[in-house]
Amino acid sequence: MNLLDGFGMDTITMAGSLEAKLSAMKDAGFSQVMLMARDLVTHPGGVPAAVAAVQASGLRPTGFQVLRDFEGLSGHLHGYKVDIAKSMLEMCAATGSKVLLACSSTSRHATDDLDHIARDLKKLAMMALPLGIKVAYEGLSWGRTVNEFTTSWDVVCRADCPNLGIGIDSFHIFAANTPLDAIEDLDPDKIFLVQLSDFMWHETPTFEDRMTTARTFRVFPGEGVHSDALADLVLRLDRIGYRGDYSFEVFNDDYQQLPLATVAERARKSATWLHDNVLHRSAPLPAWTRTHTNTHA
Repeated sequence: MNLLDGFGMDTITMAGSLEAKLSAMKDAGFSQVMLMARDLVTHPGGVPAAVAAVQASGLRPTGFQVLRDFEGLSGHLHGYKVDIAKSMLEMCAATGSKVLLACSSTSRHATDDLDHIARDLKKLAMMALPLGIKVAYEGLSWGRTVNEFTTSWDVVCRADCPNLGIGIDSFHIFAANTPLDAIEDLDPDKIFLVQLSDFMWHETPTFEDRMTTARTFRVFPGEGVHSDALADLVLRLDRIGYRGDYSFEVFNDDYQQLPLATVAERARKSATWLHDNVLHRSAPLPAWTRTHTNTHA
């Protein structure tokens, strides 16, 4: 068992070709990758070649992102977004991803009616069901109506659909100053994705501040000023019974200018910190030790 099996990187963190990114992640010891639609549609060989590259890498897709501004619309706008969602789900299924990330709407055309939002997300989940895909609904910290995980959880509960759950993103929790005590209200089986990152300052008072930081200057867990809070978040998730993956969603303009191996190594150090220092998970015994123990049982 690889010590990093529960952790993965996001392709958005590094520059270069999809193949080069996948290779750097695998060389650093990761066994999974969070994919973006852009990875597929911008590949020189097209979507089939990108899917083949993912399969050849041996990395398991953590999930596929991101469907934006889907919920809360009506009329022709709703119909348009349904068509977009169908295409996103097809690509998600092609990669073997079991989770589609959908972010809360930022559109001024979207309603603030939570029941309406829940109905739309249930419709999305039902579209995903035949493909064996779960939908993780994430509250963006600059979302129009849903901008904290507490509200996204409310919506998921209203929708009451087996393959609709929430996506937890540490950046949005810290940016919105959402109390971590609310983690205890969640059902761990309905947390379909956890994305971790940090940043270098404490306050992001405006939506503009949050968007700019989120899209250009996130850092890996343990590198920013919220390390204690991030450790607390991970421990709280562990205590309520979450046993899913942790994906590092780190948008960073500086990392885009560094060698891929350098960035992947920073991610590896972050995962090791979380594994060893935060979760205190024991390293698996080597095979010869297990064999020796069983022989003398």
